[in-house]
Amino acid sequence: MRGVLAVSLVLGSTGAHAAEPVTSVPQLDISRYAGQWYEIAHLPMSFQKQCVGDITARYSLDAPGKIGVLNACKTKDGSTDQAQGTARPVQGHPGRLEVRFAPEWLSWLPWVWADYWVIALDPGYQWAVVGEPDRDYLWILSREPSMDRTQFEQLKAKAEAMGYDLSPLIVAAPLR
Repeated sequence: MRGVLAVSLVLGSTGAHAAEPVTSVPQLDISRYAGQWYEIAHLPMSFQKQCVGDITARYSLDAPGKIGVLNACKTKDGSTDQAQGTARPVQGHPGRLEVRFAPEWLSWLPWVWADYWVIALDPGYQWAVVGEPDRDYLWILSREPSMDRTQFEQLKAKAEAMGYDLSPLIVAAPLR
């Protein structure tokens, strides 16, 4: 009992509050989601450290249950860096995918697949917020290479309500 009380006191004294759970959208039409997306912002990650601008993701319907992924960005020297991968739907969870950038012959290994959850989505598929349950990764995407600042702030607030720490968020595209 004392342990529970001590934990409660520590959490209460730090001002921590219970965040909403990270949830994926209840419906995702992959055929509408496919196509070109522009990254507006992301949480820092090692595999994007070379990117300085023009960050895009293109999703294609390659075969039933198989989605092609092509990520690209401009680097400091002006060249384009690309990463090609594959995504697959998670059964029973329409807004969740798993994505891998490892070679096909390694696809049987569970750790080459990463969670890719669409956690917010415009009804017209014009913007999306993508994350994962541990809150380590987050991307704000748009069909346009820029985003309205008010919309951007609303999407940030939604992610923060789910417990994402956005203090290190990198804004990669212009806001208007």
